[in-house]
Amino acid sequence: MVERKRIEIPEGVKVKEVVEEIKEFPFDISPMYEGERVRKDDMYVELGGPNVKAKFELVLALPPDQVNDGKVTIVGPDLDEMEEGKSYPYAMIYYIAGEQIETDLEPVIERRNHDFQNYIQGYMHLNQRYEIWCRISKSAIKKGLKSLAEIAKATMMLYKNELPFIEKIEAVYITDEALVEKILKEVAMPIYEERDKRVELLHDEDVDVFYSCTLCQSFAPTNVCIVSPDRPSLCGAITWFDGRAAARVDPEGPIREVPKGNCIDPIKGEYDKINEFAARESGGEYTRICLHSFFDAPHTSCGCFEVIGFYIPEVDGIGFVHRGYTGTAPNGLTFSTMAGQTGGGKQMVGFLGIGIAYFRSKKFLQADGGWYRVVWMPKELKERVKDYIPEDMRDKIATEEDANTIEELKEFLKKVDHPVVKGVVRPVDGKKITEGWKEEVEEVKEEVKEEVKEEAAAAPAQVTPAAPMPVQQPTAPIQLPAIQMPQVQAAPAGIKLIIKDAKITIDKVVIRKAEKG
Repeated sequence: MVERKRIEIPEGVKVKEVVEEIKEFPFDISPMYEGERVRKDDMYVELGGPNVKAKFELVLALPPDQVNDGKVTIVGPDLDEMEEGKSYPYAMIYYIAGEQIETDLEPVIERRNHDFQNYIQGYMHLNQRYEIWCRISKSAIKKGLKSLAEIAKATMMLYKNELPFIEKIEAVYITDEALVEKILKEVAMPIYEERDKRVELLHDEDVDVFYSCTLCQSFAPTNVCIVSPDRPSLCGAITWFDGRAAARVDPEGPIREVPKGNCIDPIKGEYDKINEFAARESGGEYTRICLHSFFDAPHTSCGCFEVIGFYIPEVDGIGFVHRGYTGTAPNGLTFSTMAGQTGGGKQMVGFLGIGIAYFRSKKFLQADGGWYRVVWMPKELKERVKDYIPEDMRDKIATEEDANTIEELKEFLKKVDHPVVKGVVRPVDGKKITEGWKEEVEEVKEEVKEEVKEEAAAAPAQVTPAAPMPVQQPTAPIQLPAIQMPQVQAAPAGIKLIIKDAKITIDKVVIRKAEKG
């Protein structure tokens, strides 16, 4: 287990400590501001986000004597030292203590940061863990917001008011880039890994209850995240164990126990009580949810998902792109473009939001072939999850180094003999679920049919032009987009028919000589 201890702040960095209570905040605090977005035109500064690599949020459970209740430490430039319109590294670390506090509660409390910080007018918090994206509005600065300590104090007040089992809480906010990077690598990432790994030995069939999370309904009103042992939350922050810990200490909170009921389909991961719960909590927006299917009643997607899965019909495969990838996927779309199509609490066949931890699952999209249906993902993401990719598939999944277009992807998949080419057999039950690619008509580069009269060769100077020869068109229509068939014209040496760079399918072509009358 990764040791929990206070962060060591090196000498030589700028440090500000705020201990005294703030009696009046320069902003309103209310749940009515949940869902408020700070757009770029109204942004004073951005903390974390897609333009910054070093960012994270972390909660550490410590003994009471190691937590200075109410204290805030700012390491690095504070708000009044930041340049308007710029993006900055950002780490939010909270030390918590209390009689009921245990390590299992860390990720649950950490996720509530997203909830409480969005109560603050003029402050936007998105995502989680190492993907946090926060913005402070110009209007908040005009109203008197001068320090991140005011944000931290308000957040800690909300924590203690809403979660009374937190007896002591202290905050450390860091904007010094080198220190954010160091703590992320040496402390935060090992803790995230520890949390994710412990659930690998537990499976859906081993438990009677799952857990639901509705924290994202302020941004995605119809989203209901179902967390099971084999399927962590879309944001990646909540596992089944985290859900259990949260429900114990706050049974009426946003993370609740849900009986799974009878299993309707063990391969797709469909349960009758989960369907009933999802229908009720989504306001009837959808009535079925399959935890391990991409195509049949897939899980809804909120907006805090770490990864987007997208169907590529041209190859009958599934690609994945993570939030940090700034390039374009083979379908011609970026993560941000697909996120607009995927998020909002929709049940969208063809797009699916997931957490990176779901790649670890033994039931990862098992209804649709799992890893044997995956055809493309960015190299960075593939490296992060490579230990969970079946050995016989590791070299058959393309990255941006192998393919950036559909045509390049097709060539790669044929070259490596990917299962989608000949048909996918899903490992869970040995059933063949796709038929593979239909054999393509070979590309016709040039076809020349020429008929030359013997007498023309003997006496070319006296050749009389031949009469036009009518062409009988095939009865079936020819699909030739953007290509015009050349007209048959008389030629001194007969007929020459040239078709270049076209894929054609013709039942029959009949060429007859004109009858002499």
